[in-house]
Amino acid sequence: MTPVIEHPCPDDAAALGPLQLRIWLQTYPCEEAGIDEAWIREHRGTSATAEGIARWRDFIEEVGRQPDLLFCRVVRSGRELVGFLCGVREEAVTLGPMYLLNEAQGRGIGDLMMREFLTWAGNAPMRLWVTDYNERAIRFYQRYGFRATGERELWRGKLPNIRMVRNAASDGEA
Repeated sequence: MTPVIEHPCPDDAAALGPLQLRIWLQTYPCEEAGIDEAWIREHRGTSATAEGIARWRDFIEEVGRQPDLLFCRVVRSGRELVGFLCGVREEAVTLGPMYLLNEAQGRGIGDLMMREFLTWAGNAPMRLWVTDYNERAIRFYQRYGFRATGERELWRGKLPNIRMVRNAASDGEA
């Protein structure tokens, strides 16, 4: 089935929270960094709880009220959500989170999501955080003109992230 990228509806919140946890469990385990399933469930497991789902619902509703400031798209394969991309416009545009299930990767869906996001963001400078051992994601963002700044953070004291920025819409469109 061909995936479809679309605006989420509030009812998608029930699937987004568990999807976010599932993707984290696929993407972030790293023995070297001390990131395992238990750590992920401790720090991201709330996304799949009633409270996390309520936060997703509130965010989706806010996106509908402020589409110039907030961005969110979901990727649907049949009736199942397989990914999503969100962002916010502040002094710069912040991209994130952007996730696809492993089985949805490598089919050009990420490129379609990114192009839609870049159209929304326009000429604004952009920034994001990416986990430093997620080399596939780093290469993906580099194809779109994002460059590492050297700024680093440890999310929740453990997950190593690097800052990437993109200065103008004309930089590196894939």
